[in-house]
Amino acid sequence: MKRRVWVEIDIGALKRNYAKIVSRVKPAKVLCVLKANAYGLGVADYAKALASTDCAGFGVAEPFEAVELKSVLKKLGVKKDVQILSSILPDEVSDMVRAGVTLPVIDLATAKLISDAATRQRRTATVHIKLDTGMGRLGIPVAEAQDILRDVKLLPGLDIEGVFSHFPMAYDPEDPFTLRQIGLFKGFLAAAKKDGVEFRKVHIAASDAINNFPQCAKPPFNMVRTGINLHGSFDPNGRKALNVEPVLTLKTRVAQVRELPAGTTLGYGRTWCLKEKTRIATISAGYADGLPLALTNRGHVLINGEVCPVVGRISMDYATVDVSDVPGVKAGDEVICLGRSGRHSVTPDDWARLKGTHAYDIICSFGTRVQRQTREIVL
Repeated sequence: MKRRVWVEIDIGALKRNYAKIVSRVKPAKVLCVLKANAYGLGVADYAKALASTDCAGFGVAEPFEAVELKSVLKKLGVKKDVQILSSILPDEVSDMVRAGVTLPVIDLATAKLISDAATRQRRTATVHIKLDTGMGRLGIPVAEAQDILRDVKLLPGLDIEGVFSHFPMAYDPEDPFTLRQIGLFKGFLAAAKKDGVEFRKVHIAASDAINNFPQCAKPPFNMVRTGINLHGSFDPNGRKALNVEPVLTLKTRVAQVRELPAGTTLGYGRTWCLKEKTRIATISAGYADGLPLALTNRGHVLINGEVCPVVGRISMDYATVDVSDVPGVKAGDEVICLGRSGRHSVTPDDWARLKGTHAYDIICSFGTRVQRQTREIVL
């Protein structure tokens, strides 16, 4: 039975976006971040599309995601690194070492737990040192990192493959704090080298820095991480150096069309009152499907290639739009909430600006009843 709301993911656009990112950062390698079920769009389809590329592997946030992605790659017959980029909890360490997941060292205690598990299992665990150069969220404070690294490198069963950090302000190309973080990171690398430690993978740039701080894809850095740029979106405050394209189209259908008299109020809170007789279409998508409440009386959708303003408050399952200028609209007609139709388009970045957020929030908000469909358009 056809779903009322669905999102179409253009795998061709995803591959083209990946190629553009690779072109910008080469010879640095690209780690594709597929956390949170590829930002809610379907990790299996994303992994299948990207597994045949030369990407350095895949980044996730936590063990469940790592195991799921490992399973997908095994079914595809593809060997790619899967790396947890956030943290690892004590009771998760043993299973993740057994699964061969690349793990973050966020403190000495975590390093010891990984070492103990690897030794018991007679394995070598691959780890990356997670530096806190200013994010203030997770990792080894950079001022303490050299001393801790000296202890970590003595632990058995560890392959200290890489080191990484993260920016809180890389969406601002003029931000001095980001430049300070780069300097601190490079200082740590120099100190580690004096202690006899050189890392095979060195990364600090995510999508924002790829656009705004290209020096983070040049030596000593040799890898970058990308998530939101794969989807064709950006942080609204930064540069858009990459000419990436949106990969998704969010669609629904018209539930009913009525001609309502002047004075009719629409939706919860009666936030819109019709000034004249108006044709109103009720569409079968609401905030449970990912339409932000911020679209209320401000956003629009596309029907038959034309712009239809949202009038009245977005509700959980429905929204009302003005179709006075679009002849022939009827129940069952397709509605584009995000995507392109004719000369018009609506992007996740458009919604993000209305909501005062960023595209990550928009893409991750599609509800569980929104069907994910993939297609590939080769240009």
